[in-house]
Amino acid sequence: MSTRTAVVTGASSGIGEATARELAKQGYHVYVGARRVDRLEGLAAEIGGTALPLDVTSDESVQAFADAIESANVLVNNAGGAKGLATVADADLDDWRWMWETNVLGTLRMTKALLPKLIASGDGLIVTITSVAAFHAYDNGSGYTSAKHAQAVLHRTLRGELLGQPVRLTEIAPGAVETEFSLVRFDGDADRAAKVYEGIDPLVAQDIAEIVGFVANRPPHVNLDQIIVKPRDQADPGRFARRG
Repeated sequence: MSTRTAVVTGASSGIGEATARELAKQGYHVYVGARRVDRLEGLAAEIGGTALPLDVTSDESVQAFADAIESANVLVNNAGGAKGLATVADADLDDWRWMWETNVLGTLRMTKALLPKLIASGDGLIVTITSVAAFHAYDNGSGYTSAKHAQAVLHRTLRGELLGQPVRLTEIAPGAVETEFSLVRFDGDADRAAKVYEGIDPLVAQDIAEIVGFVANRPPHVNLDQIIVKPRDQADPGRFARRG
């Protein structure tokens, strides 16, 4: 029996890196993709996987990545992120373009490129990491929330379009996870990023990775459509129980 293969985007840190490690522990050969290839190569060496450069905002990069993969059982659409906390009136169009290109069109490119191989596997799985921002609108977050809503609707639409095909689809929507997410959102401002998690016990990347691993281990007839996961200290995107 050939080794089952998994593809993880945005795998150079955070949820993507933790997910790659978790799937490798389960016996998958993991293809890890991201722009920071130096980080990827170290990860791939540790887990016995394959590192490939990947920019999900580039048609050419996605196609080259997909062409280098012979077969795929699992695709984890993890690449994404937020930039800024501007109001609609003060929206930075470049930030919006980046968020839509990365979260929405990046997911579309990867899914289109690998879907034939996922179907051909006879038991494919697409996991898309969205966010609680795919269910809520909040002040100063319209660029990110609109992108995550769109990414989620793209993923949910596939559930019907692929009905009858041997592909399962799971959307995982995390709340506050302490990764590099806020550091990217605030353009490298570590102090501002740290305040997001101040006074709470946030989720960590491994929490999400273990959920992906659980999903990947379900029998072929079991489809976990949607999983929303938050820290105990979080009720919705802007409502936390902070201590201290």
